[in-house]
Amino acid sequence: MMKVDFLTLFPEMFEGVLNSSILKKAQEKEAVQFRCVNFREYSTNKHSNVDDYPYGGGAGMVLAPQPIFDAVDDLVSKSENKPRIVLLCPQGERFSQKKAEELANEDHLIFICGHYEGYDERIRQHVVTDEISIGDYVLTGGELGAMVIADSVVRLLPGVLGNTTSKIEDSFSTGLLEHPHYTRPAEFRGHKVPDVLLSGNHAHIEEWRTKQSFKRTLVRRPDLLEDYQLDKKEVKWMQQVKEEMKLEN
Repeated sequence: MMKVDFLTLFPEMFEGVLNSSILKKAQEKEAVQFRCVNFREYSTNKHSNVDDYPYGGGAGMVLAPQPIFDAVDDLVSKSENKPRIVLLCPQGERFSQKKAEELANEDHLIFICGHYEGYDERIRQHVVTDEISIGDYVLTGGELGAMVIADSVVRLLPGVLGNTTSKIEDSFSTGLLEHPHYTRPAEFRGHKVPDVLLSGNHAHIEEWRTKQSFKRTLVRRPDLLEDYQLDKKEVKWMQQVKEEMKLEN
C-alpha cells in the first residue's frame, strides 16, 4: 500500500477530492493511504506561527524552516521506507506523465504545500528530494498542485482502475495524444460515428486509432513528436496522415 502524506496549513481543502471518485475507491481497495498533516502543530513558536518576514526585506512572508523540518522528521521516523519528499514550487520541474509513472513506483510520498511568499531556502536544500510545478503559473498555495499530482499518480497503482488498459492508452503515456472516442448512439443530430469503429475489424480499428493519435498530436502538440521513435509501420501511417491533412487544407 502506498502512503501519501500532505503537509498543509489547510487540511480541509483535501476532504472533497480525496473522498471522491477514483481516489476514494483507491483507498477502499487499500491501494493507498492518505493523511493530511497540519504542520502548524509542529511549530515551537508561542503563537504557533509558521512564517516570518524575509531577511533583507521584501513583500510577503516566508515559511520558516523549523515546523517543516520537524514535521518531515516525524513522518520519516515513522516510515518503513525512505519517502520521496515533494516540494510544490513554481520553480520546480514541470510535472509530466513520465514523472507520475516514476512516483507511482514509490512506497511513500510526502507533499509539502506552502503558502505565502515562499519557503526558507534551507527547506529546499536540506529536506526535499523533488521540486515539482504543475505549470507556468502561480497558485495561492501548493494544495491544489499536490492534489493534481496525487490523482495522476494514484490512478496508476495496480488495481485502482477497473480497465487495466486505460492508463496505458492515456494521452502522454504512449508519447502521443489519445485518439478520439465515441459511444452510442451511432448517429446523433446528424453527426455519425466513423464507420471503421462499427466494422468489428479490430486491426482496422487499431490502425485508425493510431493514425488519429498521430493527427491529433501533429495538430495540437507537434513538440511531442520530436523525440518519438517511429517504427516502419508508423512511418507509413504518419505519411498518410500528413497527406490527408494536406487534402483537408
